[in-house]
Amino acid sequence: MDWNSKFYNEDEKPLDTLVTGYSHTSVFRTIAFIGDSLSSGEFETCDRDGNKAYHDLYEYSWGQYIARKNGLTALNFSRGGMTAKEYIESFAESNDFFNKDKACQCYVIALGANDLNSGIEIGSVNDINKEDCTKNNKTFIGYYGAIISRYKEISPDAKFFFVTFPKDDARANNHKADLFYNELYNLAEFFPNSYVIDLYKYGPVYDEEFKKKFFLHGHMNPSGYILTAELIDSYIDYIVRHNPDDFKNAGFINSGIKYKF
Repeated sequence: MDWNSKFYNEDEKPLDTLVTGYSHTSVFRTIAFIGDSLSSGEFETCDRDGNKAYHDLYEYSWGQYIARKNGLTALNFSRGGMTAKEYIESFAESNDFFNKDKACQCYVIALGANDLNSGIEIGSVNDINKEDCTKNNKTFIGYYGAIISRYKEISPDAKFFFVTFPKDDARANNHKADLFYNELYNLAEFFPNSYVIDLYKYGPVYDEEFKKKFFLHGHMNPSGYILTAELIDSYIDYIVRHNPDDFKNAGFINSGIKYKF
């Protein structure tokens, strides 16, 4: 067996291969998924009069699909309609998500869609105060950075993955979406132990044909959440395999065992 070419092929790109069975996401035994409706397994209904309703069914979320496949524990720190501003100002505290007893080895953050629609300024990593996140500027990146900082307080050695928007016809030529995309890479450089899951560059295009198969009105259907789970799981697997030195001590995160990270 040529294990080197299988696990560390330098020519491999993210999502060249969708993983089956256990993936290297399994180096983490606890993962928190922070996001909005698409992180919550939300289904959208629409009656004959066009009235819509939204239902977060967490068992259908892509995070829980990843957890069941890999035998790990996933926590949904998410809700439909969530913004980074609401998350840091009230939602996380009211749900006790910053409790050290809920600290995870890994955090996957998929926020931004509702923020863009809210009209908030995107901002930059210059809006982040390293010493006191309560002093961050009130921009999307300022709020996003505060979320990361708060989780680093309870889980300082945890790994963080920031999810980009996919390439979607509905966001074509959206200047704010482009700024958000670029700033995620800047955040990954700003915060240690952070990586970008770039669905825009490497994932499928959410065009009309894609949405016919994987969407239910404005949100995903069950198959759509399964596909998203495969994409996120495979992307984390790729990052772990291609950065072995970064993840060789993952088993010690939050273990209480003193080890030099």
